[in-house]
Amino acid sequence: MKTERFDIVDFLDSEEDMAAYLDAIIELNNPKLLQAALGDIARAKGMSSISSETGLSRESLYKSLCEQGNPRFETLAKVLDSLGLRFSIAPKRTA
Repeated sequence: MKTERFDIVDFLDSEEDMAAYLDAIIELNNPKLLQAALGDIARAKGMSSISSETGLSRESLYKSLCEQGNPRFETLAKVLDSLGLRFSIAPKRTA
């Protein structure tokens, strides 16, 4: 049996897909996973494109948007804007 490595980037084709992915990650309440998910989405769109739109270097984006990164809020906001997404606050869901 031959298998291939799964990469979520292959399935992030639209803003709706990207938003749904981030929404699912946010439910896990893990900021490091959120950073990594933003990195996945940035790779799906093209890191060079994100770099051009945000004015941030590709290297800086890769470092900021990995689980070990420590991005500033401003960086996250710029990346989301370039992806056609935005932060939104909603009441916490209860069981």
